[in-house]
Amino acid sequence: MVQGHPQRPRGHRGLAQHRQGHLRRPQTVAHRGFGGAAGEIGALHLLGREVTPETLLSTTDEPLHPLDEQAVAEVFALAKDGDAQAREAVDRYNQRLVHDVAALVLALDPELVVIGGWAAGLDGVLEPLRAQLSRYCLRPPQVALSMLGEAAVATGALRVALDHVEEQLFAVEGTATARR
Repeated sequence: MVQGHPQRPRGHRGLAQHRQGHLRRPQTVAHRGFGGAAGEIGALHLLGREVTPETLLSTTDEPLHPLDEQAVAEVFALAKDGDAQAREAVDRYNQRLVHDVAALVLALDPELVVIGGWAAGLDGVLEPLRAQLSRYCLRPPQVALSMLGEAAVATGALRVALDHVEEQLFAVEGTATARR
């Protein structure tokens, strides 16, 4: 999630963190874009960068399963313990993360970048990202881990659903909310 522009967060993760006060700077509003997808760097491989994070983190010729967070955590643990293949995999992943985040930072100039979802629970992501962003960005942002971690997506989705229910519950006929 990228922060720094005055717009109410719309994506599940950003909205959950914003609404629950998990953003460390209350004066900063999350920038989620028109449809709530700003900052979703996990899909950048669709723009011609064919190598997915699951392939980057593989220590074999087979990519990890996209939803196997335990396998990802194991690769990071092996790297921390000195396994050469795992270290190479983590380095590839971190390099890609730095480039992808740097692209967003250069475009949006945020004050703060929040790493959320399963990546927030990975030991060894935050410091390399902070260190490398200074190489690519004119004004490197602060980088922090989401306090919601893996619960960000589910919590944000719940918040979106509750907002919809509240909107419908309190809609008054003849107003803009009643037309939705």
